[in-house]
Amino acid sequence: MRKFVAGLMLALAALAQPVQAQSILRDAETEAWLADLSRPIVIAAGLRPQDVQVVMINDPSLNAFVAGGQTVFIHSGTIQGADNANEVQGVIAHEIGHIVGGHVPLGDRGFRPALGISILSMVLGVAAALAGAGEAAAAVFGAGQQAAQLNYLSFSRDQEASADAAGARFLNDAGITGKGYLSFFGKLTQLEYRYGISRKDSFMLSHPVSSERIANLTDSLKGAPAWNKPSDPRIEESFRRIRAKLAGYVNEMNRTLQEFPPENQSIYAHYARAYAYHKGGFPEKANAEADALVARSPHDPYFLEVKGQILLESGKPREALIPLREATERTSYSPLIATTFGHALIASEDTANYAEAERVLRIAVGRDNENPFAWYQLGVIYERKGDTARAMLATAERASLMGDLRTAAYSARGALAGLPPNTPDWIRAQDIAITAANQMQDAGKKKR
Repeated sequence: MRKFVAGLMLALAALAQPVQAQSILRDAETEAWLADLSRPIVIAAGLRPQDVQVVMINDPSLNAFVAGGQTVFIHSGTIQGADNANEVQGVIAHEIGHIVGGHVPLGDRGFRPALGISILSMVLGVAAALAGAGEAAAAVFGAGQQAAQLNYLSFSRDQEASADAAGARFLNDAGITGKGYLSFFGKLTQLEYRYGISRKDSFMLSHPVSSERIANLTDSLKGAPAWNKPSDPRIEESFRRIRAKLAGYVNEMNRTLQEFPPENQSIYAHYARAYAYHKGGFPEKANAEADALVARSPHDPYFLEVKGQILLESGKPREALIPLREATERTSYSPLIATTFGHALIASEDTANYAEAERVLRIAVGRDNENPFAWYQLGVIYERKGDTARAMLATAERASLMGDLRTAAYSARGALAGLPPNTPDWIRAQDIAITAANQMQDAGKKKR
């Protein structure tokens, strides 16, 4: 019985994972791939790709979730545990089924601030804390709550079954094979076996058992015209690259070197070792791996990006400018890469680079304003130019993203005092000041 309860708690804890202490991982190549991967599914679901975002959480478990709005949060462990990109597509299709079904009543605007934002890239790897009720799974077992518990679990299983069916429909309508959908459920079936969960226990689970889910989906997926259609080789190649670089970043260096030993001279191995050596504090070895990548494909923007990041963080910002400039231009000013380039321009300590740094960083925050590091770097430029008011506005933007309401309010008020009234920057500072003040007031009332 204890083994069953432990396994069941693990299964239910998957629902609580979004509110545990985790990190968001941001990486330009990965975000572009996730957008590319999900686009046909999003369109098949009747949603607009520009409204749907797939965000990666640094968590080793096989899981994904939605928290409201149109954002899918996918665990890094899901990408590491998948055998191919098609399996990841199946996971995303299921989560979009939850979005279309309206299964999460929370507003995304309310949830994302609780997540916090961090993160420049996987190499810089800044962490953002999540906040919430981590006791959610345990509460299901509260004394005297059995009836409510069973009703809740039944309702949750119905929602999961609905999302399963919707995900299958979206894949079929998008012309994407459902083989990965079923094979990923096969992985979950093996986990359930490991924890002693079977069909007879299904009434005590928040999800239908995976073998049941496979049985329910098999006919509709196998009967679709896309069943025997090969997965897109372009997204599969990107998957192999991203999984390798992710392994280099999230795993211990020794584990990465066991999986990708030096005699392995594939692109994936060079990618994994570049991140592993850099994270482990071996800049020369990391740089050698980055050089090997660039030698294979001299104009690949993501190889140039990691080359530039390693040089920058190894104290060689001027050498980093050439690869980072090309990476920025070849990705049409991808905000994350542009931020790294802007950082290198500032770190070069050459005043002749400051005008370009300001331009690049303004593009970055204009396209992605949920990047605290970009706002920090932009604030540095304004400060060095003597533009104190805009430096304070940049600080307010950063503090607001990080949930530091006092700093956001103080800095926004300081910006208001120095900015021309009724200009766009002045109006933005006013918005931050009012919002931060209201949030602090609401927090004070809750404490009482």
